[in-house]
Amino acid sequence: MTEAEGIFPWGDRIRYNSYASYIKRLFGGRVQKLSINTGLGCPNRDGTIGTGGCTYCNNRAFTPSYCHTDLSVSEQIERGIGFHKRRYRKAVGYLAYFQSYSNTHSDRETLYGLYREALDYPDIKGIIVGTRPDCIDSERIDLLSTLSDDHYVSVEIGIESVDDRLLSSVNRGHTYQDSVEAVVRLADAGIPVGAHFILGLPGESHDDIPDYGEVISRLPLTTLKFHQLQIIKDTPMADQYRSDPGGFSLFSFSEYLDLFICLLERLNPDIAVERFTAEAPPDMVIAPRWGLKRLGDIRAALLERMHELDTWQGRLYRP
Repeated sequence: MTEAEGIFPWGDRIRYNSYASYIKRLFGGRVQKLSINTGLGCPNRDGTIGTGGCTYCNNRAFTPSYCHTDLSVSEQIERGIGFHKRRYRKAVGYLAYFQSYSNTHSDRETLYGLYREALDYPDIKGIIVGTRPDCIDSERIDLLSTLSDDHYVSVEIGIESVDDRLLSSVNRGHTYQDSVEAVVRLADAGIPVGAHFILGLPGESHDDIPDYGEVISRLPLTTLKFHQLQIIKDTPMADQYRSDPGGFSLFSFSEYLDLFICLLERLNPDIAVERFTAEAPPDMVIAPRWGLKRLGDIRAALLERMHELDTWQGRLYRP
């Protein structure tokens, strides 16, 4: 189908299945995410499975200013609603996004209290729980499934790559198969699952990226986030980059757009795409600097390029 023929399979004229449209279909209007920092930590930092964390990770690079672990969940929601009301048009409701670190990395009682506090706050339509595949087990799935009986509950898994070699090189502490199993178990329990991938990890061939669309499409995912690799200050990867910049093959903006479009053409059109680039405070980004472009400008450039190529998400998808 082309744009000239009318509506794409997901119900609008945008050339990819956007998360904003998915949310609007689900809730009947705009619902704003509010980030929550619970301070639960990460098993790849506290010694549960490893130490040091992922080599690219600095949570300060993507944690909003209103998120502080010395504030309760309710206080963070209150501040978040105030922040977004000042900046954006009115939403019909909000989703509490447990974002920083691994938000299933605790005991059931603690997790229930955190999730329940968010769900009981006025105008909260549901929760999104960001975590790792190695923090998903039967007890946590049961808890999330129980809460989803009367609320929207989704889980966002940091998968990052389909290549175990790359996962090991950035100290992820899990395999791709671990992610597959976590996603399948959550989906089988009726919980919408999102996944996060980083494109351009050290040692990754740009030629491999288009094929990721086919591999990822085999997973029972509802939503996806893609980010270009960014070198962030105060990370082991930043030290690695300073000592051996030739070991990195960072994208130019035009390269990234074309490679991402190739991936998108092969991606299951039923999966909603929430993000395709990363953003971080300018003073924390070492490279590539094009990531400092406004997200709206990047999205416009992507759609313009897709229009030039007369292509769309799933054009080459084969179930």
